[in-house]
Amino acid sequence: MESSEHKRRGGKSSVSAQKKKEGKRKAGDISRKKTIKREVEPVRLNRFIANAGVCSRREADHYIEAGFITVNGEIIKKLGTKVLPTDEVRFKGRKLNPEKKVYLLLNKPKDSIATVDDPHAKLTVLDLVRGACSERVYPVGRLDRQTTGVLLLTNDGDLAKKLTHPSHKVAKIYHAQLDKPLTKNDMHDIVKGVTLKDGKVEVDEIVYTDQSDLSMIGLQIHSGQNRVVRRIFENFGYKVKKLDRVSFAGLTRKNVPRGRWRHLTEKEVSMLKMKIFK
Repeated sequence: MESSEHKRRGGKSSVSAQKKKEGKRKAGDISRKKTIKREVEPVRLNRFIANAGVCSRREADHYIEAGFITVNGEIIKKLGTKVLPTDEVRFKGRKLNPEKKVYLLLNKPKDSIATVDDPHAKLTVLDLVRGACSERVYPVGRLDRQTTGVLLLTNDGDLAKKLTHPSHKVAKIYHAQLDKPLTKNDMHDIVKGVTLKDGKVEVDEIVYTDQSDLSMIGLQIHSGQNRVVRRIFENFGYKVKKLDRVSFAGLTRKNVPRGRWRHLTEKEVSMLKMKIFK
């Protein structure tokens, strides 16, 4: 049988624990209230526009002054105007989503999957950028499991769609190592264009990257067809042993080690948008 003193101590502990729980609950309520308050706080219009992925804040100011922005149906030209997340903001008639846009450049390693919906994949590109942001991002375009190099991930669906649409002819540069030297005749034929099962592929440029090893090839294309580089060489009887994308839409893997990522700079984001929002 427990002593009365032990019971008293137990009673005090229970009361103390209860108070702590109540304190944590209150703190949680306060934290949630603060979060809700932040969500409804007004923000500067140029920031709203930048978060919607249209352009930088500085460029947004120019669009505001030019009369391209409406808020709840009214043209706004005054800089410093603030808006709520619930306001309807439009740029040249297009409704903007106030969610903050995120742009990540990943140097994709071999044996990783550039997809978001493969339950059997051991390693996806989303695993590699986990913790980079709270927003849900998606890979722009495709890189197969064995291909390494530059891969852009973003939640900016409008930009992603335009970067992958063939009409914008976004340049991609690859370095390939073949199973045997590429002959000059085959190189010339590749430059003329290659007809595959799903259509003709234009090759912008192709070069030997190492004159002492003619199996090392660099090529630039703008096609977004699946496994297109590998299929180009397979069409001429070559097997690609290694394939690395060194540039995508002007973005390179410089200073980004394999398997690592970084956020794009504001200047880089503006550069991408200048390429496609013309």
